Amino acid sequence: MLTMQDRMNTRVHENWVQQHFEWYRAAWIECGELIDHYGFKWWKKQVPDMEQVRMEAIDIWHFGMSALFVEGKDIDTIAEEIAADIEARSPSALGVREATEALALHCLQTRSFSPALFWDLMDAAELDFETLYRSYVGKNVLNFFRQDHGYKEGTYVKDWDGMEDNEHLVELLAPMDSSDPQFADHVYWALEKRYREAVLD
Repeated sequence: MLTMQDRMNTRVHENWVQQHFEWYRAAWIECGELIDHYGFKWWKKQVPDMEQVRMEAIDIWHFGMSALFVEGKDIDTIAEEIAADIEARSPSALGVREATEALALHCLQTRSFSPALFWDLMDAAELDFETLYRSYVGKNVLNFFRQDHGYKEGTYVKDWDGMEDNEHLVELLAPMDSSDPQFADHVYWALEKRYREAVLD
């Protein structure tokens, strides 16, 4: 996932690590969006939309991993640090809102990202690693697909046949085997086929 994130960020800006973009800011703003889907208004009836909560967590993971890249540190080192941080954590009994707030507070206070606090959020949202991986790869491929089809230029069509591309992605991912070495390629080809049939043909 770190390698895929580096490729995506490099697509947007060749020297993205040296630019010191505020990835932590994107992460905590996504935390706010997550809580909005979960619900926080005690003055009205709200039902948590857990599917969207988990999708927002995937977005947080994109920005969080990006925040961990620093000049002079390779991907293997970052991966080892993530694993060590998660392994050293004490499991938390926080709910979704509290785990999200703890992660957002860490982002704001340190201008960085905590994999351990993100794992607390995963636990609270009942998001397992397999689902994180499948969804991350899918969204990463979708981001590449968007770039390849005019996202930056404003010519990409985000809604096909009455659904957003994210919704098409969820449908396409469901039957796929994430252990397949060509998993990411299969996701891209499936998006290409459906987009071509709905928009280009």
